[in-house]
Amino acid sequence: MVIKNLENKIKLVIIICGIFIVGAIIISIASMVTAANMVNESHKRIYVLDGNVPIIVSRTDMSETLEIEARSHIERFHNMFFTLVPDDKYIRTNIDRALYMVDETGLAQYNALKEKGFYSSIMGASAMCSIMCDSINLNMDDMTFTYYGRQRIERRTTTIIRELVTTGGLKKVPRSDNNPHGLMIVNWRTLVNRDIEQKAKPNY
Repeated sequence: MVIKNLENKIKLVIIICGIFIVGAIIISIASMVTAANMVNESHKRIYVLDGNVPIIVSRTDMSETLEIEARSHIERFHNMFFTLVPDDKYIRTNIDRALYMVDETGLAQYNALKEKGFYSSIMGASAMCSIMCDSINLNMDDMTFTYYGRQRIERRTTTIIRELVTTGGLKKVPRSDNNPHGLMIVNWRTLVNRDIEQKAKPNY
């Protein structure tokens, strides 16, 4: 009888110890997970100085702002590629900056325009080219877009308005000073590029 009671007590001690060990393991894991979450949350918080006053701001993931950044990337690229003045250095600088944002299809379009004498005609006619975005149809599921815009070409005697429609895709790349959005336009091509209005300037 004494031996049986002793065996029962040993079993009870073993059970209690087992429960304590399991509980300790659960508490340790929960503590590590909580600590990791707290560290991650703290990394998302940045302090910005407004004068001498620190203001806490939150850092967001790219996924939360991807659509906004994609639209900004597309519009910025088209502005740099199609905004031109009769200054060879300015044109080269703008095109070089634009080509950081697009794959080899952008360079191919630039070379095609150059061979057709488009940039030479801008220089020869002292023309000013600007572009205005009408809309961007962006599909975030397959990361493709269609850009709708109007290009204004100011020559000495005429003003030409051209309809411009381009299409392409987007892929994520590492961010850099030349590509702050971390996106690359791929398979870019022009669907429509035609004159829709031509107005003669007054000759004084």
